[in-house]
Amino acid sequence: MISSAELKKKYLSFFEKKGHKRMPSASLLPENDPSVLFTTAGMHPLVPYLLGEPHPLGKRLCNFQKCIRTQDIDEVGDSWHLSFFEMLGNWSLGDYFKEEAITMSFEFLTKELKVPLERFSVTCFAGDKDAPRDEETARIWEKLGVAKNRIHFLPKKDNWWGPAGQTGPCGPDTEMFYHAKDIQEKSTEEFVKLSSTGPFCEVWNDVLMQYNKNENGRFEELKQKNVDTGMGVERMVATLNGADNAYACDTLAPILDKVISMSSSGTAKTNRDARIITDHIRAAVMILGDDKGVVPSNVDHGYILRRFIRRSIRHARMIGISGEFCTEIAKVAIDVMADSYPELRRNSKRIFEELKKEEEKFSVALENGTRQLEKELQLLEKSHQKILEGKSAFDLFQSFGFPLEITMEMCKEKGFDVDTIGFNALMEGHQALSRKGAEQKFKGGLADHSEASTKLHTATHLLNQALRVVVDPSIHQLGSNITPERLRFDFNWDQKLTDEQIKKIEEWVNGVIKAEADVSFEIMPLGEAKKIGAQGVFEERYELEVKVYTVSKGKTVYSREICGGPHVKNTKELGTFKIIKQEAVAAGVRRIKAIVE
Repeated sequence: MISSAELKKKYLSFFEKKGHKRMPSASLLPENDPSVLFTTAGMHPLVPYLLGEPHPLGKRLCNFQKCIRTQDIDEVGDSWHLSFFEMLGNWSLGDYFKEEAITMSFEFLTKELKVPLERFSVTCFAGDKDAPRDEETARIWEKLGVAKNRIHFLPKKDNWWGPAGQTGPCGPDTEMFYHAKDIQEKSTEEFVKLSSTGPFCEVWNDVLMQYNKNENGRFEELKQKNVDTGMGVERMVATLNGADNAYACDTLAPILDKVISMSSSGTAKTNRDARIITDHIRAAVMILGDDKGVVPSNVDHGYILRRFIRRSIRHARMIGISGEFCTEIAKVAIDVMADSYPELRRNSKRIFEELKKEEEKFSVALENGTRQLEKELQLLEKSHQKILEGKSAFDLFQSFGFPLEITMEMCKEKGFDVDTIGFNALMEGHQALSRKGAEQKFKGGLADHSEASTKLHTATHLLNQALRVVVDPSIHQLGSNITPERLRFDFNWDQKLTDEQIKKIEEWVNGVIKAEADVSFEIMPLGEAKKIGAQGVFEERYELEVKVYTVSKGKTVYSREICGGPHVKNTKELGTFKIIKQEAVAAGVRRIKAIVE
């Protein structure tokens, strides 16, 4: 048997011996990345470096990363899909490429983890009008000993990554599959079927960033070719231990056991409801426990968090869990996960308080709203109709706090559809997320290092310092989000800023812009960065060498911050800074939105 901790230790040690430097896990909320709500892969914090910025730790990196994905939320409860998961990754930033990356993956799987070749299959990119069939990757696998009939070519939807935005780095990938049972596929068609139904589980993906998609939609060879890999910890641990589902992993099994023990229906471990609760409460704990302080709300990150909690409550009622239960399950989740993510214990008070508040809000509403929905469905059935009006779904949201997805799920179980177009039209003012919106909400994409975004990124540094100068030196950044249109900056403060403070902040920032200050960076040890007063978001993330950006004019230093970029070279490029909005985000957290023009 192998544990999650052992797998992570083996993986990181293996790649450190191959010249990789270990990075800590980044926040679940990506910095300055409007393309996604949550960190969905270990590559998110590396985007500037994949695009050519020098990384302070060098060109070979590895880590384990906490991730949230919601595009498959309807699949959660089956054998393998999870909302929160841990991802192991190794990267080459313009260093090694296909042969070395694939060889290292093969060596780790077969020599370190002892995966037998007869339980191993791979997929490669089949080629299309944009890029040719990836025969090179297939030849590498064959040379390593993988049987030709276990190398499958699949289309772009299966074996291609990116670009994350409209343009940027992208390329073919090659996926590795572990067979939970001794099964020999007879064809690619049979392989596809077996990998979608369970026996063949994808455990690792090597993305080979070979191309750049330009503004004309053409795919050109990249000058800096990168490798980005990802191995799901839960899947790998479960399959190595002979299990046929991710919930057998040691970071999920204790949570699932707690859910089952609280159920009055004596549910089996394969029960979909119990699995959904296990996954969703763990995901909620990880979001609430993140140092950036997201809380349930009706928009963006808070909406997804609310959806996890409320969906858990609904499924708990379906298996006989009554009363408040979220905090009890959360305690188990924290115990399981905190050794790898100590921020969970630091923020446990917030986790418990927010879960309790959300559970109190929704429990009564769930009972009353369910009765209301059942009445409406009975009326529809009598009139031989099968679609719930958008207004009815909207009323359930307004009166009972039912997210659209819960209404849709409940209707689907009884054979009804929902008028989502009508619902979304009514919800426009609330900025509710659609079923597909969580992972592709913005157009900018990970590759958005446009001139406008770069200016706003630099302006964010100045705003950060201006708040400390004008308002209070204890203020620090809790998160930021930048699009080409505006910057959004969250910070620790429990009062509304006065008009006078807003005016002085703008004056301070515009003063630095008028000073035509230089923006430069140095790579230095973290200890040295702290000594010279460099600010950093959650400094425990930073290890060994860090990149410090300084805004200065002569001997006058205006701002000094640990950051990955991108930035302008001189503040005169920024234009005029203007704050357009301030608002409260949560207890003790405020948000500023600003522009440069």
